[in-house]
Amino acid sequence: MVELVVKILINAVALFVAVKVLEPMKLMTFNYGNDWWKLVVVALLFALVNSYIKPVVKALSMPIGLLTLGLVAFVINAVMLLLVAWASGQLKLGFKVGDFPPALTSDAIVGAIAGAVIISVVSTLASVALSPRRVL
Repeated sequence: MVELVVKILINAVALFVAVKVLEPMKLMTFNYGNDWWKLVVVALLFALVNSYIKPVVKALSMPIGLLTLGLVAFVINAVMLLLVAWASGQLKLGFKVGDFPPALTSDAIVGAIAGAVIISVVSTLASVALSPRRVL
C-alpha cells in the first residue's frame, strides 16, 4: 500500500515538472488553481493507466518494439498520456496536452511525446533516489 502511494506521489511530481517545462510552449497545460487534489487525481489516473492498460498495449506491440529497437515505447507512453488527458477532460480536471481534448493536433502529439519523455526521466530519477539502498 505504501508503494502505491509513493508511486502516485512520484507520478504527481513528474507530471507537475512536465507541465511546468512544457506550459510556456503551450504543449501541456494544467489549470488546477488552488485545488491540489486535482493534481493527485490526475496522477492517480496516470498510475492506473500505466498499471493496467500500458502492459497490455506493450505486450500487443512487442513485435513492432523488436523491429524498432524499443522506440515504439515513446509512442506508447505518449498515447497513455493522451488517454489520461482525455479522462481528465471527461472529469473536468483541467489537464490538457496541446489542444487535446477536444482537438488532436500536431501540438498535442509533440506535447504528448515530450511530456512522456520528461515524465519518464523524472519518475526514474525519483524512484532511484527513493529506493532503499543495500550496504555491502
